[in-house]
Amino acid sequence: MDLFDMFFGQFGGSGHSGRGRRGPQKGKDVVHQLSVSLEDLYNGCVRKLALEKNVICDKCEGRGGKKGAVESCPGCQGSGIQVQIHQLGPGMIQQVQSMCSECRGQGERINPKDRCRTCNGKKVNRERKILEVNVDKGMVDGQKITFSGEGDQEPSLEPGDIIIVLDEREHRVYKRNGSDLVLRMEIELVEALCGFQKVIKTLDDRSLVVTAIPGEVLKHGDVKCIMNEGMPQYKNPFEKGRMIVQFLVNFPDKLPIQKITQLESCLPARPVETIPENAEEVSLIEMDPEYESRRRERREAYNDEDGPTRNVQCASH
Repeated sequence: MDLFDMFFGQFGGSGHSGRGRRGPQKGKDVVHQLSVSLEDLYNGCVRKLALEKNVICDKCEGRGGKKGAVESCPGCQGSGIQVQIHQLGPGMIQQVQSMCSECRGQGERINPKDRCRTCNGKKVNRERKILEVNVDKGMVDGQKITFSGEGDQEPSLEPGDIIIVLDEREHRVYKRNGSDLVLRMEIELVEALCGFQKVIKTLDDRSLVVTAIPGEVLKHGDVKCIMNEGMPQYKNPFEKGRMIVQFLVNFPDKLPIQKITQLESCLPARPVETIPENAEEVSLIEMDPEYESRRRERREAYNDEDGPTRNVQCASH
């Protein structure tokens, strides 16, 4: 049907199928990324964004020239498109559309002497625009902030929107998980066994004191949480998520031999293991993560070399 619409539109005069959208058409939206920190999303902020956009020329009021100087292009009858019909064979035609070379797709033309000198007949001028972007507390990475009607202006078109997309930068301490903030805290073995006090710096520059009671043992990978110290909720900033703290225990590489007996007296008794008479004693060595990969490569290389030899022996039998 589109082919018939184009064909009869060209020769029937209207050039439209009647199924197009009604009302004023809207220009294209303009999308910009705005880099923000986790602190910006926690505390909220106002950021200024400088950009350039097309604005309808005030001098000619978007006509491109003097009043009455604009005329419909005779080459395309104002459509901006030239249609050529090629006969490929009996009963077969090909229709080719191309931009009108006389008006460059504008559908109209202006005598050079009547063109607006401010916009040079383009109907729009390029202007610098400063937008104030309000980043509210609790917004998330990828969230969109829309400035309606602030896009490029064009005669006979409703201006599009400017859409700001938030791009959250990675934080060196915290990682966001929905409304929660995740913090990985390294502690020493003595702190894991004997207790500690640690100071946590929040995203709004407050200091929180975390205390582990002596005698309460923290294992490597243990997770605790602090309620209402996570991210504020969007449009409800007084409600916050959790701060989730994962503890990473740093174990010493070696212990002084003379301290072993003293340490054993403070720890739960070592379990007694019954060793059979015929048991073999082996040694523990450091694990090489690439060992299995090298072993597999050697095995494959051996199989590749050994394969043809086995085939020859089978053939000889």
